[in-house]
Amino acid sequence: MTTPPTTADELTQIQPREKAEILAQALPYIRKFHGKTMVIKYGGNAMTDPALQQAFAEDVVLLKLVGINPVVVHGGGPQIENLLQRLGKKGEFKQGMRVTDAETMEVVEWVLAGQVQQDIVGLINQAGGKAVGLTGRDGAMIRARKLRLADQKDPNQEHDVGQVGDIESIDPSVVKALQDDAFIPVVTPIGFGEHNESYNINADVVAAKLATVLQAEKLLMLTNIRGVLDKAGELLTELTPRGIDALIEDGTISGGMIPKIAGALDAAKSGVSAVHIIDGRVPHALLLEVLGNQPFGTMIRSH
Repeated sequence: MTTPPTTADELTQIQPREKAEILAQALPYIRKFHGKTMVIKYGGNAMTDPALQQAFAEDVVLLKLVGINPVVVHGGGPQIENLLQRLGKKGEFKQGMRVTDAETMEVVEWVLAGQVQQDIVGLINQAGGKAVGLTGRDGAMIRARKLRLADQKDPNQEHDVGQVGDIESIDPSVVKALQDDAFIPVVTPIGFGEHNESYNINADVVAAKLATVLQAEKLLMLTNIRGVLDKAGELLTELTPRGIDALIEDGTISGGMIPKIAGALDAAKSGVSAVHIIDGRVPHALLLEVLGNQPFGTMIRSH
């Protein structure tokens, strides 16, 4: 598929015939994915650069208008970190997971369910869509328990990461109801426990699990890199479980990329047709992946 224009000036320079050809090339993909659900993990530069924010919102609205059902799951690590610093509190991570004490959990809820979620909802609405923000509490969607984080080198040792959650179950009823009524769900990765306590859950994990329970056609995870890179910095267009194990073993995949890859692999093994890690720094990255015929980013395979 032809690379889409990224500015208003470029749009006006495209001749009508070229516009028609672009649409015609997209038609097979629109037909293929019509009525299908796509879960999109939204994060990285795409969340902080105004031009990329607008391009992302336009992509999501276009997908909805052509009959595809996008569900957005967002992160917000940099925004959380900024507020913690302003409060004089230093963020701490263990194996890619944010250590979340009670005070940090209050910040997480305020930033994610307040500021970040509503910014995304506003962007999509401004682009012509009808977005609705949800947390795991809405519709009793995400039930969670305290995460027991085993040490990577010694599985018998566990790290206490506070109010970080492990998903027990996801009830997608509220998401499906919104989809059926032409809305675009925007999900904040906060779950609740049996005593109504809040849990901070990794957004990549929530996106992967939600894609599984919704039987999504695609799981698209936006990142700040071209995809998964090897030691030489070259893009790996496909990854299998064996390849992932090798990359974790030699340290190529580490830190925050570990839960992202683990979630993607779980989704692929659980029936999600295609799982892609794509570069959110590219304008209209979603359209390039969904409506294009060229390999874009890294695809995770179940075998």
